[in-house]
This record gives sequence, structure tokens and C-alpha cells, in this order.
Amino acid sequence: MTEQGDRPAPRRTSRTSRARADAAAKPPAKAAKASGDPTASAHSVESPEPLQLYLLRHADAGDPMAWPGDDADRPLSAKGKRQARRLGSMLAGIGWRPDIILTSPKLRASQTAGIVGEAVDVKPDDESRLVAALEVGDLEGILAAHPDARRVLLVGHDPDFSAIASTLTGAAIELRKGAIARIDLPDAGATPGEGALRWLIPPGAVPD
Repeated sequence: MTEQGDRPAPRRTSRTSRARADAAAKPPAKAAKASGDPTASAHSVESPEPLQLYLLRHADAGDPMAWPGDDADRPLSAKGKRQARRLGSMLAGIGWRPDIILTSPKLRASQTAGIVGEAVDVKPDDESRLVAALEVGDLEGILAAHPDARRVLLVGHDPDFSAIASTLTGAAIELRKGAIARIDLPDAGATPGEGALRWLIPPGAVPD
């Protein structure tokens, strides 16, 4: 019996019922991307894809001391043409295709680029800064000139390419004739030590 003046005992509600009621009373949360909330979880923001830089040293071009003409006109040897064809065939076989191929105008480099480019269906363009004495600043300028390219293949010479690869990755890297290296960069800044080496394929590792 309830005494006069006493309030009726409150109805007991389960935790589950209260949780459902609370959820129904709250407005639906907006997606972090739509709201533009700078405090949104980092998991909701996709990391940008790295820029994939490929350095291909020209294939074998014989003995430079035995070549009687201008060094810029020294062509690939028969061995070098085989190296370039094998590499092109391997890249095409895995479905690889760069956004752009830039090559030194020297004949041995442009022939290497042409053979590989034909295999992956990309026509190379000459880039005079790849002729010699390539510095990090030159590389940044080349990449900045092609802002939409995320897979960039450069074909050139040593010691420049080995030095650039070593500088970008912070490791000692040697590119033999006909070797290709892939270095992932966080952006087109080409900051020393911030590159990640993903490929280093010597010519002897590519099957016939």
C-alpha cells in the first residue's frame, strides 16, 4: 500500500532500453570528409600515393675507348640491345607502364629508352638535364615539370644515377649498365634520405 503523499515508484528501465533511447535521440553523425572537421580521425584520411621514380642506366654500349666517334653518338652493342629487350619484355609481362619516359639524348640512352618504351607502349621524350652531372636540384626540376606523372622513368648515365639513388635513399647503391631501380618518394621534392628503395634489378637477373 502506498501512503498518502508518496510518489509512485519509478518504472525500472534496462540499460539496453536506455542506450537505444539515447541513440535515437541523437542526430546522425556527419561524415568527417563532408564536415571538414580538422579533428577527424586520421584513419578517415587516405595517405597520398608516393611518386614512383625509376632510374634506368643505359644498357651495354661496348668499350668507350674503342669508339672512334663522338661519345654522344656511341650506340648500344648487340649485348646492350638484348639487355634492353629483355627488360622491356619483363616489364610488359608484369603489366607495368610508366606515365612518362624521359631520356638523355645520347644515343646509347635514347636507344635503351626506345626499346623499353616500345615494349610498354610509351614513347620516350628527350631530357637534356639527363646528359651529365645530374644533381638533386636538377631532378626536382624535372619532376616539377611533370606534376601529373606518378610513375616516372628516367634513362641516363653513371656515375650520376648511382649517386642520385644513393642520395635519395641514404644507402650505397650501384646501378650497372642496363640496371633499373625504383625509388618511392613522398612527393616531388626529392629530399635526400627520404626515398624508399623498392626495386634494384641488375641486367643479369632478367631472364631471356
